[in-house]
Amino acid sequence: MHSPTRPPIPVETLLLAYRSGIFPMADRRDDPEVFWVEPRERAIIPLDGLHLSKSLRKVLRADRFAVTVDRAFEAVVRACALPRTDHPETWISERIVQSYIGLHRAGHAHSVECWQPGDDGAPVLVGGLYGVSFDRTFCGESMFSRVPDASKVALAWLAALLREAGFALLDCQFMTEHLRSMGATEIAQADYRRLIVEAQGQPRSSLGTAWRRFNEGYAAGAGATGAGAGASTAGAGLPLAGLSAAVEPSSPGKRIVQSLTQTS
Repeated sequence: MHSPTRPPIPVETLLLAYRSGIFPMADRRDDPEVFWVEPRERAIIPLDGLHLSKSLRKVLRADRFAVTVDRAFEAVVRACALPRTDHPETWISERIVQSYIGLHRAGHAHSVECWQPGDDGAPVLVGGLYGVSFDRTFCGESMFSRVPDASKVALAWLAALLREAGFALLDCQFMTEHLRSMGATEIAQADYRRLIVEAQGQPRSSLGTAWRRFNEGYAAGAGATGAGAGASTAGAGLPLAGLSAAVEPSSPGKRIVQSLTQTS
């Protein structure tokens, strides 16, 4: 027996909720209802305090993944919703999927994707994350990884992009050991809401524009035009040449590491 369908949550309702420090979840994949969550403790990553281990720096500098922004938003959300060994059920219901697709179309939800070439040479989505943006705040929703380090690389890129674009707050909602290892800290909900107010105003640029800056002048990334915010054709024009053994000194990954470590 199928559960009755419900319309997506309106964009305006979602944005009001996020500005108030709350967000929706579902009990299970096929649940048509949502409940609203306001954590007592909020996990955030200070944008000048992301911790990059030596091994992660090495992965980033080697450009092991081709990284894009908003190239495959729906695919990332659905990958995040898949059952996992430690989480056989998901809070990302079909209603939530459709709600965030609506936010994405309105310009308030974004994804970061990690790609590697498949057996046939075509790019394969192997990791990524998505979240909600408003003012100078980005609220990370979920991430996934099909190969080692993919989600960590996506998070590092996100932090660098947010800094480049002039954002002030990176929210991670709930603390995990994965996030703690990368510099996340917990603050009271009241302090989090104060930070939201302080982060009002417009960022300097979009995440897509920041992505292009990190790829400027890089031969492998030159063919990835249109991979910034708003692009939707998965796999087209990806900078997969950056996955070769010969990495240029000015490669995007090296620029990401430099950006994240120059003012830590």
